[in-house]
Amino acid sequence: MSTRERFYYNDYGSYTRSIFNCKVQKISIDGGFTCPNRDGSKGTGGCTYCNNRTFNPAYCHRSRSVKEQMHEGISFFSHKYPTMRYLAYFQAYTNTYASLETLRAKYEEALSVEGCIGIVIGTRPDCMPDQLLHYLQELSKQTYIMVEYGVESTDDDTLKRINRGHDFATSADAIHRTAAAGLPVGAHIILGLPGEKRDTLTAQARLMSSLPITTLKLHQLQIIRGTRMAEEYLAHPEEFHLFELDEYIETAIGYLENLRPDIIVERFSSQSPKELLLAPDWGIKNHELADKIKRRMKELDTWQGRHAKTIIQ
Repeated sequence: MSTRERFYYNDYGSYTRSIFNCKVQKISIDGGFTCPNRDGSKGTGGCTYCNNRTFNPAYCHRSRSVKEQMHEGISFFSHKYPTMRYLAYFQAYTNTYASLETLRAKYEEALSVEGCIGIVIGTRPDCMPDQLLHYLQELSKQTYIMVEYGVESTDDDTLKRINRGHDFATSADAIHRTAAAGLPVGAHIILGLPGEKRDTLTAQARLMSSLPITTLKLHQLQIIRGTRMAEEYLAHPEEFHLFELDEYIETAIGYLENLRPDIIVERFSSQSPKELLLAPDWGIKNHELADKIKRRMKELDTWQGRHAKTIIQ
């Protein structure tokens, strides 16, 4: 079988197996943080699309300690895979937005749990001070540390429209500083934000490829109940283009074709609770979408990086 036949895109499962030589599961942790875009430091109300309830599993609740959440998460998964190991995923809100003492205590509490082999820290690019980055650099000498930044878009007009509270230059700076500290860097992008067309996303893939990122999450735009974007959508649906499933598959493939081939693609979609999801409702699970994308790439005889020409800067 040729390399082209075997390679469609770099998947996250293969990446973690190559590092840890075992099956690995992320355990979502709510560390009890807030966000500078909610408490008035950068803004109020948060990003227009954001409802943190969409990605917190039942065991992930800020009323429980970090260790309790880890134990409950491990209990949830361990009956299926007794030899599985775990990454503590600090996911809800901004998980570097506290004093260094507070952050150190929470991160190290997670690492003290048996079976935990590292941490993944989800945060904003405007919330990574040099002091914290130095601590994470030292901690990474003992265990696996990844920092995952919510970039969302590379277009400053889009970022302003969704009330993100930072520009793309801030994301690029944080990614460069984090990679320079020797830490793997993840990035999160939302495909289909208002005003962004397919040719815009092609350019975005090339721009993201120029950054020293290790992993990338792609999510379709979802309209979530209880958000300001939901209010905007209900008032002016003509201003939104929500992908149909087949259209999203073609868009994601086009993105992959222009993405640097060594970047690990962690996922293609977000699967929000039915009771919170206003639109679009595709009715398939994340792994089913990934399978559809791979099958379509096989039909097209295409692969990640086919049209990529960018070099890390």
